[in-house]
Amino acid sequence: MAATRSAALKIDWANLGHKLGLKGSTAQALASFKKRNDDARRKVQLLSDQPQKIDFAHYRSVLKNSAVIDDIEKQFSAFQPKKYDVHRQLKAIDAFEAQALKSAEATKGKVDAELQDLEKTLKNIETARPFEDLTVDEVVAARPDIDERVTQLVSKGRWQVPGYKEKFGDLSVL
Repeated sequence: MAATRSAALKIDWANLGHKLGLKGSTAQALASFKKRNDDARRKVQLLSDQPQKIDFAHYRSVLKNSAVIDDIEKQFSAFQPKKYDVHRQLKAIDAFEAQALKSAEATKGKVDAELQDLEKTLKNIETARPFEDLTVDEVVAARPDIDERVTQLVSKGRWQVPGYKEKFGDLSVL
């Protein structure tokens, strides 16, 4: 138990989610687990600080009816705290940990894939030629749908792009 306590105290809970890149339900589950851990630790600390010995002799000397004190002492000495099997809770914690690890691995995989895609996009942006330097053939090679749309407009006898005058104005008055 002491090793578990020292390990739990060494965890940097404030930065754990950030360091692991946890988001969404995984981060919420971790925060909820930390809260339950802190509450349980606080309760254990409060209970361990309470006095555990009762001075029945003092109560016999203060109270006139010692039969009541004898009865209470007999019940107190006969009292046995109920033992709980925490195996089920430990299994639930292990299952939660396994799910959290699986979710963290899935999140890490998604983040790594997105990061690679963003690095590829950034490299593409950095090495791209300016738009003014591109030829019509290069634009058509990159976006074949533009060529199809232009062919469709020309076949219908439309020589102007819809919305061009609204955006750039009419140059025919010049």
